[in-house]
Amino acid sequence: MRTILKNGLLIDGTGEKRFHGSVAIEGERIVAIGDIPEQDNDEVLDVSGLVVAPGFIDTHSHSDLKVLVDPYIEPKIRQGVTTEVLGQDGISMAPLPEQYISPWRKNLAGLDGDSDDIDWHYKTTDGYLKLMERQGVGLNQSYLVPHGNIRMEVLGLGNHQPTAAEIKKMCDVTRREMEAGAFGLSTGLIYMPCAYSETPEIIELCKVVAEFDGVFVVHQRSEADTILPSMAEVIEVGRRSGVKIHFSHFKVCGRKNWRFIEPMLELLDQATAEGIRISYDQYPYVAGSTMLGVILPPWAHDGGTDRLLKRLQDPEQREKMIYDMEHGIPGWDNFVAFAGLDQIFVTSVKTAKNQELVGKSLVEIGQLRGKDPYQATFDLLYEEENAVGMVDFYGKEEHVITFLTRPEQNVCTDGLLAGKPHPRVYGSFPRVLGRYVRELKALTLEEAIFKMTSRPAEVFGFAERGALKTGYYADIVVFNPDTIIDKGTFVDPIQYPEGIEHVFINGQAVIQQGVYHTLLAGKVLRKRVK
Repeated sequence: MRTILKNGLLIDGTGEKRFHGSVAIEGERIVAIGDIPEQDNDEVLDVSGLVVAPGFIDTHSHSDLKVLVDPYIEPKIRQGVTTEVLGQDGISMAPLPEQYISPWRKNLAGLDGDSDDIDWHYKTTDGYLKLMERQGVGLNQSYLVPHGNIRMEVLGLGNHQPTAAEIKKMCDVTRREMEAGAFGLSTGLIYMPCAYSETPEIIELCKVVAEFDGVFVVHQRSEADTILPSMAEVIEVGRRSGVKIHFSHFKVCGRKNWRFIEPMLELLDQATAEGIRISYDQYPYVAGSTMLGVILPPWAHDGGTDRLLKRLQDPEQREKMIYDMEHGIPGWDNFVAFAGLDQIFVTSVKTAKNQELVGKSLVEIGQLRGKDPYQATFDLLYEEENAVGMVDFYGKEEHVITFLTRPEQNVCTDGLLAGKPHPRVYGSFPRVLGRYVRELKALTLEEAIFKMTSRPAEVFGFAERGALKTGYYADIVVFNPDTIIDKGTFVDPIQYPEGIEHVFINGQAVIQQGVYHTLLAGKVLRKRVK
């Protein structure tokens, strides 16, 4: 049986102009586009007045653990996302040698959560992907091999530089994981153990990724005071390795650093002119979200979470942390300096004891606990074993628009799913279409949808996805351009957007007339190895 989406406003994702027509779906694929004659057994959906577009691709997702516990990932599908990219920030699920399961779970918890209900003995990317394949996934899932996991397998969790032989081992691990179907390599150069690495190590790993035409996805060392040398380092990696460069959640943090925006854009232009393949993703909000532990100086994390917890028990170590947070360390992004204790809010904890602190700023937590906010924060991190999420406010809307309208940009959520999350988990894509297309007219619908579909599909190498084309997989979103908008706020983020009418994933109707169905319609995507 065919399903025909009839009389829609088709925006095919390629950037070409919209046109009226119909789309026919049969099995997993799009089988016809245009003026389609109806047959007796066709299911016909009249989508007059609605936009029919390719399903959106979220290039920065943190569903890595959640997908094994609750594979449907409803908040993403509700905003039109049909494909996610997991394995972000150099810290994710695989590879995971047996001896590091316990400390790595603690290190991962602040980003992706933790669970005793999954099998942690999958060891490699292939094992992790097979775990997803066996149980099924709600939307398409792809994976980047994380730099921190590679480093852990070869070097452990300490702060030391690899020998030439150890770099070779790290390259061998990278090649093994790329051959398993990873689409590239990620790193988070503010997260341990990635932050311990130096540029030559990263270049060697990226040479391996370039052999597979993979992408290097990087949370760079600085998004604040030293963002220009930070960008220069990443561009040098692209120059010397030949790898495609993709900056994660591109932005600049802190009022005093807004002056760097024009030089940042000049660096992008220069890299492109030089022939370096460069792109970035962005969420359309003026606040970020990550694990609260990043506010601590890097040395506090040396050796992993267990060592961190011991340092948090030591009053002298706490005083040293406070000194570094107030005075800074060269090359370290100091969240307290660019956001302030009053603009960092806790979004998730793992124990019932501290649930009352979710939604509170670090200043408010100090007041509630009757302590200096630093000491109250240290207590919280210790009690929660570092498994605390946060939101931090850093920018202004005109900067969102500046980065949104660049040719290198595509849309993402970077959504942490636990607790009281950042509203981007529920609304990034509808917010672009409602706020920045319809209301502010910063982009046309064609431009925005290109940035949500074909652009990321090309950058990451997703075959036969990202466009409305005959023969492509039927990942399709149908929305009302007059009403689509995000609804979540920082006070009340858990709200589904308006305006998403239908979502098809591999030909299956997961949302019909706004009603969500719990279907395991997705596929685990693996990069094709030549």
